[in-house]
Amino acid sequence: MCKRVETREIEAKTILTKAQGYLDAGFTHSLNPYAGCIFACKYCYVRELPVQKFREQPWGDWLDVKVNAAERYREEMAGLRRKGQPVRLFMSSATDPYQPAEREAKVTRRLLEAMLEAPPDSLVVQTRSPLVARDADLLARLAGLCRVVVSMTIETDREDMKRLFAPSAPGIGLRMKALKEVHDAGIPTQAAVSPVLPFTPEFPKKLLGIADRIWIDTMAIGDGERGRRSERLGMPRLFAEHGLSDWYAPDLHVRVKRYFAKFFPEERIRVSKEEAYPERRAPDGRPAAGSAADGSPGGEGR
Repeated sequence: MCKRVETREIEAKTILTKAQGYLDAGFTHSLNPYAGCIFACKYCYVRELPVQKFREQPWGDWLDVKVNAAERYREEMAGLRRKGQPVRLFMSSATDPYQPAEREAKVTRRLLEAMLEAPPDSLVVQTRSPLVARDADLLARLAGLCRVVVSMTIETDREDMKRLFAPSAPGIGLRMKALKEVHDAGIPTQAAVSPVLPFTPEFPKKLLGIADRIWIDTMAIGDGERGRRSERLGMPRLFAEHGLSDWYAPDLHVRVKRYFAKFFPEERIRVSKEEAYPERRAPDGRPAAGSAADGSPGGEGR
């Protein structure tokens, strides 16, 4: 039985939000086509943000559809370009741009169409939904105009862990299949093992050939408050109740990176905020020597 979700169509006053906190490691703006997320993962740090704190309904029971997102994007992009400002987008930081409502609402698809007219300098699409494969045609065209990365959250390869921590999220196998479709369309892909959940020894092998890079983060270092939000959400207790405390260790990201490095070149493995942006950047925010953006042969990318 499907749960009832209170859905509203709203007109957003703005659609591009200046990057701060976790995203200020290279992104200039975040873009959220929706407010709310029906996937309602138990560990989601957005539960601790004002967008949820000031709502009466529980996280996952409400959704605002920003029906004018594409129009706002065109207007705001024009203003930023007139000022000569760079635009490096993260879509999305506080929602999933491909949650089920997108199938009919097509807010994200219309945004991609608007980006074809006025492309950003770069775009990272962050989702856990197989629906992203629907827009592979637009993403492939956009990748010819700017740097595009489709990042699929695949925090484990164990469906039992998915059911425990994110029971309303799409299945792991469906996400891997969709990421392969996007990869096969020639679009750079990333598997976001974030937050790390218990996985099998075969997990990295399953991502070979579908993910160009791996991004690792954990609840202890990646919730925006060095684990305090995750503690308030009861994550240490949930891990302990299921005999999983070893997977909540403060050095988990180090151990997971070391394990994935047995299967992926180390330069294709990123960890937490400092390496969240797809290009490695110098302290002044410019692309570092050897990154794809500086034009040198040492850059990553497909």
